[in-house]
Amino acid sequence: MSAARSLNEQTAKKQPAVLLGFDYGTRRIGVAVGQQLTRSATPLVTLTARDGKPDWETITRLVQEWRPDALVVGAPLTDDEEHPVARAARRFSVQLKRRYGLPVHTVDERLSSHAAQRAAQKRGRRAGRQSAIDHLAAQVILQTWLDETRAR
Repeated sequence: MSAARSLNEQTAKKQPAVLLGFDYGTRRIGVAVGQQLTRSATPLVTLTARDGKPDWETITRLVQEWRPDALVVGAPLTDDEEHPVARAARRFSVQLKRRYGLPVHTVDERLSSHAAQRAAQKRGRRAGRQSAIDHLAAQVILQTWLDETRAR
């Protein structure tokens, strides 16, 4: 292996990781992008799911555009029985991993919608319009993961 190639591979490994975060829902999926270097997440878009099926075409375009190193999916975790949305979010995580071959991390997202509603109100958006906050919830989910991994 040439020294230049080895140096390029080492440099590539040191590049900050880009992540896409998802707030999975059976009707809408919020998407955010984040970066480990800045440890920050930004809301991107809210996608419409049809009959509980994600808009894979748009998700594929986002993966191609942002070229993430990993994906983060919010799942409502509880101490008791597993919530049906948690099962659906886990299934979505498995589908993401199979389709894109990227690591997929999950994070507890029980309070992400409330935090997103507060953020929407601060931005002057109507909190009652759910599609206006799903991508903000994805931002909260991704930011939570970034913050939790910083502590490790």
